[in-house]
Amino acid sequence: MPKNKGKGGKNRKRGKNEADDEKRELVFKEDGQEYAQVLRMLGNGRCEATCIDGSKRLCHIRGKMHKKVWIAAGDIILVGLRDYQDDKADVIFKYMPDEARLLKAYGELPENIRLNEGIGGLDEEDEGAADDYIEFEDEDIDKI
Repeated sequence: MPKNKGKGGKNRKRGKNEADDEKRELVFKEDGQEYAQVLRMLGNGRCEATCIDGSKRLCHIRGKMHKKVWIAAGDIILVGLRDYQDDKADVIFKYMPDEARLLKAYGELPENIRLNEGIGGLDEEDEGAADDYIEFEDEDIDKI
């Protein structure tokens, strides 16, 4: 059997959490960057996101974030735009929910964006939610 020459395996790498609970400085966009909300994850380190400027882009998660920062649908991310491909972008940074609320409070994100909805997307109304409930009368329950 081969000898283990490293300092541990997969579980050791999982245990490392890069000081997640610490407060970190809020990162604002610069030129060549844009805020976006993830619509869906595509796999293979890619996701589809709607940028604040209104365009839908295919975003590639950079290697530094790959398997370290988990991105889900509905998350607010900072993407770097490409000069040569307008329909593609690179994920630079993922904002935590409290940081996304701060960005919205500072006016960086538009008011119509939904933060805590998950897959809700931009500016979708929740129609037909009242149809989910069925009312029973007391007589109907007794018959069951």
